Amino acid sequence: MKILLTGAAGFIGSHLGERLILDGHEVIGVDNFDPFYPRKFKEDNLKKLNASNSFSFFEADIRDNSALQKIFRENKYDMVIHLAAKAGVRPSMLQIASYYEVNINGTLNLLECMKHSKVSKFIFASSSSVYGNNKKVPFSESDPVDHPISPYAATKKSGELLCHVYSHLYNFDITCLRFFTVFGPRQRPDLAIHKFIRLIDEGKPIPFFGDGSTARDYTYIDDIVGGIMCSINKLRGYNIYNLGESRTITLFQMVRSIENLLNKKATLEHLPPQQGDVDITYADISKARKELDYDPKFNFETGLKKFIEWYHDSKNLIYS
Repeated sequence: MKILLTGAAGFIGSHLGERLILDGHEVIGVDNFDPFYPRKFKEDNLKKLNASNSFSFFEADIRDNSALQKIFRENKYDMVIHLAAKAGVRPSMLQIASYYEVNINGTLNLLECMKHSKVSKFIFASSSSVYGNNKKVPFSESDPVDHPISPYAATKKSGELLCHVYSHLYNFDITCLRFFTVFGPRQRPDLAIHKFIRLIDEGKPIPFFGDGSTARDYTYIDDIVGGIMCSINKLRGYNIYNLGESRTITLFQMVRSIENLLNKKATLEHLPPQQGDVDITYADISKARKELDYDPKFNFETGLKKFIEWYHDSKNLIYS
């Protein structure tokens, strides 16, 4: 298949693009190199993809309708996988309008281009943040998600609703995938695991919000990519699936695990809980197991070890 992949230069997008090509697909990537973190990271992410004859790339912003229309005119796509977004709960509270412009209007632009180009298959990257502080755990796709507690979460819920509208009105086959705290090689440098590993390795204090009891369902990148690949061949109607490991790790446990693998002690800078952060994320993945054959292989400890191996191999290059 010929697949348009937005956010192709990002952490998840670059891994997915490589897997798609490995499986025989042609990938057309789109990314605007948003300055949220240094462009160098994303250019490094693209190196392997750029070496493939099955990959081509457009530097474009999904808010730019004319650029998107040109991309759709120049190619006939079988499917769009939409990973591009302004990411992050905490930054979204400082840039609300920008998050809405990219994550909602950008998604709308893509859906409109698909409608006019008669492309009807769409995978949308949603987020576990849509569950807010849901009291029922683990989180199920049937749980109400009407109470997001950050602008980022609200944009992802809004994206899911847009997808439902286009599936209903235009018979698009759309799957929304709610990712649960993805980590692994090439993870964004601002995210906790990457940031904590670097700071502990350099002997610098790490920001430690709250009492360490907040918990996340950390999901290794290969399992997320595997879940997306499973969904590609099972696109029919409108569906939502959780992609997680279905196990929780507290902030305190995460820091201790990093300390043990680095054989270095963390210096904690104790800070109050962050507004907009949820208390826990915890995925019920029974629906994805049953309907997508999703089967995560990596537990947290195994994934963390692989991430730290990548960090040691890459730090002199990516931080030089």
